[in-house]
Amino acid sequence: MPLVDDFDRAVTGVRVSLTDRCNFDCVYCHNEGLGDTRGPMAPRDNEMTADDVVRFLEVVDEFDVEEVKFTGGEPMLREDLEEIVRRVPDSMVVSMTTNGTFLPGRAEGLVNAGLSRVNVSQDALDPEAFREVTQSGAYDQVMTGVRAAVETGLTPVKLNMVVFEHTKGYVEEMVEYVARENGLRLQLIEYMPELTGRPEWSVDIGRVHDWLAEEAERVERREMHGRRRYWIGGESAEGGMVEIVDPVENPDFCASCGRVRVTHDGKLKGCLNRNDDLRSMGEMTRAEIRTAFREVVANRVPYYGEYMIRDGDGGWEINDDYLSVSSESRDDGERTAFTDGGNGD
Repeated sequence: MPLVDDFDRAVTGVRVSLTDRCNFDCVYCHNEGLGDTRGPMAPRDNEMTADDVVRFLEVVDEFDVEEVKFTGGEPMLREDLEEIVRRVPDSMVVSMTTNGTFLPGRAEGLVNAGLSRVNVSQDALDPEAFREVTQSGAYDQVMTGVRAAVETGLTPVKLNMVVFEHTKGYVEEMVEYVARENGLRLQLIEYMPELTGRPEWSVDIGRVHDWLAEEAERVERREMHGRRRYWIGGESAEGGMVEIVDPVENPDFCASCGRVRVTHDGKLKGCLNRNDDLRSMGEMTRAEIRTAFREVVANRVPYYGEYMIRDGDGGWEINDDYLSVSSESRDDGERTAFTDGGNGD
């Protein structure tokens, strides 16, 4: 039976960051100074080994965790990724978020290893716009990677597009692209200024909702996070669907979150937005990981609506009940870069 926190949120999924390295240096990313061009490598000393990852997954499998998503950084910079995927417990659905540059040549092997789904970061269809956002000239590789994912059966391939000042002008083109291409879906991800420190880049995601509602032939609402899906240009099971992921200042989003995260250096993390809830697994035994996982789930609280509450001016402030926890974290200097691509699924 899945573990349930005090807010009746069952944990049915885990997101595991395999590395903080990335060959892109996207301007909206909250892990600066990337653009690592060395290519796939063995795990570094500060990264979990394949054995570490598998041991954790085998433990949480005991609690009926149904799916694992591998993230980064760029998870395909791990040369042992296929081995890790192959060793995931059979009961779990395996997915991955990637920038797509290494999918050509590796997609088939990953499918054979057990990968079921893939999200590919795709912030623009224009090569120059793509370069501006990602600080990378790998546009052609990414497009080839998307085709490789479709051709090897990783459908529907979800394209993740962060909507902010630099990309808002490309949303319509991206929606049209997904509507006409078989095997693709689009996730428009709300920009999270609290993770990057650039609030001036935010756009009104509500206007995107309104536009899609006018264009859509059908609108539905997912149970997970209360997300809205817009079916554009047909209702094919393989594509034509646009989903908005809008976690910012959204209590409904947090109220149904069912994930625990693991950082690349092996820390359990109950919430993407917090760094005061980290639990290092280090050299833990299986029994100790089991206990730590239980404790992390028990300590999970919705970020918006519980950890962050409305102040008298309509803004957000830390709930007094958690101020001592947050202060202790700052005093300890506990900080871990976590670059799993936000909340896209």
